Amino acid sequence: MPKSDNQKLKIFYILDYLQRNSHQNHPVRASELLSMLDRQHNIVCDRKTVYSDIAALIDYGVDIVSIPGKNGGYYIASRNFELPELKLLIDAVQSSRFLTEKKSRELIEKLCSQCSVYDARLMRRDVLVSGRVKSMNETIYYNVDAIQDAIAQNKQITFRYFDWAIDGSRKYRDKEYVASPYGLCQDNENCYLLAHSDRHGVTSYRVDRMSDISLTEEPRTPCPELTGKALVEHANRLFQMYSGETATVKLRFHRSLINVVMDRFGRDTMLIPDGDEHFVFTVNVAVSPMFLSWVIGFGAKAKVLHPQSVVDACKAMCTEALAQYQ
Repeated sequence: MPKSDNQKLKIFYILDYLQRNSHQNHPVRASELLSMLDRQHNIVCDRKTVYSDIAALIDYGVDIVSIPGKNGGYYIASRNFELPELKLLIDAVQSSRFLTEKKSRELIEKLCSQCSVYDARLMRRDVLVSGRVKSMNETIYYNVDAIQDAIAQNKQITFRYFDWAIDGSRKYRDKEYVASPYGLCQDNENCYLLAHSDRHGVTSYRVDRMSDISLTEEPRTPCPELTGKALVEHANRLFQMYSGETATVKLRFHRSLINVVMDRFGRDTMLIPDGDEHFVFTVNVAVSPMFLSWVIGFGAKAKVLHPQSVVDACKAMCTEALAQYQ
């Protein structure tokens, strides 16, 4: 690259170096910037030019702090992402089961590149990805992208759907699926597609178990149940994304489980005191085995009161489980 072109890029090299290497406890001195420009980019300049470039970056809006004195220098005080925000995003990537281990590591590295090398080194110490339960479908990114394209273009999609065999291989279901996609939802650390199909009506699919997604020329089937606010309401009712008949269920819980109920159903859930130790509440849920096992898991601290059909389903599940140990 000609020397003149290098000079044009000088201010970008300075900004990039400060973003990666400056920290409030490790300011970058002007001499370090001069050495970097000469050694890495074959650019020779004096201190006044560096001072002028830094002043221009400050005028542009980059939050560069200058520390005077022998051990002083420059560092970027605020960035696109603050450190607590990056830690929050990294935690989300770590805990997302629908991301593969490889994709998780790639995303975490990209997030770490948004802070200084000193902060990135500290964040990497706490990253635990290996050994966590992660998706085995490496095409998850492309699935999400294809689904979002279909939603934006109001198109139906076709795809293959598979289950995991006992040897860890994919066992594809015989038929090709056709669906009208309406939204993506993360629940129980997995990613799901909320869609309408002519065969099943309003339904959901695990995105990491979908493959060969293609957009068709057919417009989506109109589905008011998955449009606008109704989409969010449907996702809330579909408890942990397991299918089942929707019902209005009344429950009685011990007061020690108030936080659990709030976390699961939201702060708008009306809790009515029932004596000194309990409360009752009513929610609309998909009555699925997952919902029943969730209630049963709290033992004597949780009870379904109504309707009787759900009470009977809880009894049947308990009886079936108990029979295995008799």
